[in-house]
Formats: sequence, structure tokens, C-alpha cells
Amino acid sequence: MNAITTPRHQLRAEKARRNKEAALTAFIGKKAEIDDMLARLQALSDDHFETNPDEINWGDVGTLEHYASLLKRITDSAFGEGEHAE
Repeated sequence: MNAITTPRHQLRAEKARRNKEAALTAFIGKKAEIDDMLARLQALSDDHFETNPDEINWGDVGTLEHYASLLKRITDSAFGEGEHAE
């Protein structure tokens, strides 16, 4: 019997195929989550983070600084920059 065509090999191959398919489905789902978050953030930014220019104070600046620092952690990780640089 050829080792490549044994039922055991076929089961492993089927399991690997299902695993790969599940990973792709999960990846697409996570990407959609990120796309949704980015769209919401862009809309919020387009609306100047729901601030009135006549009422901006240092608390608003601090809020944006916090948002920027969180986003910088993400972009540093995604692009291999900052503490993630090689």
C-alpha cells in the first residue's frame, strides 16, 4: 500500500484542509472587524472627534494624545517601527 494514499494520510490531509479553511475564515472576519473600526475612527476624525472648536480644552488634547499613543502602538507593530523595529 502506498503511504501517500493510506486512509490515515487522507484523514490528515482533510484535517489540514479544514484547518486552513477555518484560519482563512477567521482571518477574513478579523480583517472585517478592523475595517469597521477604522471606518468608525475615520468618521469620528472627520467630525473633529465631536468637538466644537470654540470649546476645545486641554482635556480634549489629552484624549487625542491617548488615542494617538494607542494607534502608534498598533502602527509600530504593523510596520516594524518603534520598539518593534529590528
